[in-house]
Amino acid sequence: MGTGSLRNPVRTCVACRLEAGKRDLVRLVRRPDGTIEVDRTGRMAGRGAYLHPTADCLEVARKRRAIERALGAPVRSETWAEVSNLS
Repeated sequence: MGTGSLRNPVRTCVACRLEAGKRDLVRLVRRPDGTIEVDRTGRMAGRGAYLHPTADCLEVARKRRAIERALGAPVRSETWAEVSNLS
């Protein structure tokens, strides 16, 4: 997982595969009903995947279906729009 302080754990972006502090990434979470949502608090229950909030990583994640593969569920267009508004 890499090194990081307890205050800002390190996570890996599913698009570029670079490590970054959890606070520098956007977390998407698969909810119990199978939908994927943006987790603005970083504390929602469910399986999570992290993504840099940049246009480049967003484009790579969409092309490679990285979020879908990581979370095992489809990403709705509304969720992609919400993530793109964060970049």
